[in-house]
Amino acid sequence: MLKDQSFQSYLKEIEKPFSGWDFSYITETGRVSSSLLTWSYGSMVLPLIQKSASLLDMGTGGGELLSKLQPFPKEVCATEGYPPNVPVAKERLEPLSIEVYQIGEDDLLPFDDNQFDLIINKHESYSPSEVHRVLTDDGIFVTQQVGGADYVDINHALAAPVNDEFSHWELAFSEKELHEIGFEILEAKEEFPIQRFYDIGALLYYLKAIPWQVPDFKSKNYIAQLYEIHEMIQLKGYFDVKQHRFIVKVKKR
Repeated sequence: MLKDQSFQSYLKEIEKPFSGWDFSYITETGRVSSSLLTWSYGSMVLPLIQKSASLLDMGTGGGELLSKLQPFPKEVCATEGYPPNVPVAKERLEPLSIEVYQIGEDDLLPFDDNQFDLIINKHESYSPSEVHRVLTDDGIFVTQQVGGADYVDINHALAAPVNDEFSHWELAFSEKELHEIGFEILEAKEEFPIQRFYDIGALLYYLKAIPWQVPDFKSKNYIAQLYEIHEMIQLKGYFDVKQHRFIVKVKKR
């Protein structure tokens, strides 16, 4: 293991800088890829944005996606709860006249009742009652979510504990919650695409970006398991893990 120079080199990938929600370092170099969903979040929200008068983007990350969904309505706001992302989002979005709000809990949004006629949310937690409060009557909420079974294959391969806190988080639970708070379900889908890593360094880079998957992750604590995955990739050419995604489009009744 110690004499495997490629493995030792890949271990250094966790030191590479990561900001906003930009995975181009490993995606644009083809070191990781994902199988396709039967829907496109961007294609779903873009025509809604063009028809809306006021828009809220929840969990904008570094604003990478939102900045590409122009033209915007007159009023656009964005929230972000991960502190390192906030200055990145502000730098990208404020020149586009989008105000970025740093928030703590999702059940306390800094907005008026009935303020937005469209709320979009990609991979961000939300409070159904708070979304309902700040959305106008007949307003639309679209969210693509990461389900509770996401990437558990990584935990299993590393022999790391699986966080059961979100094991319930799936489409059926989300639909029930939204319906009970006063939303009409317009569209709903759930799928389990595959994400493929072509080297162990790409996996380490990804784990750095999603610290909640294996809390307090340190390479040295999982060195034997990481080397097993590395050897598997050398033999097969890749390491596959299952993702968990669902999307829901609802209207406030």
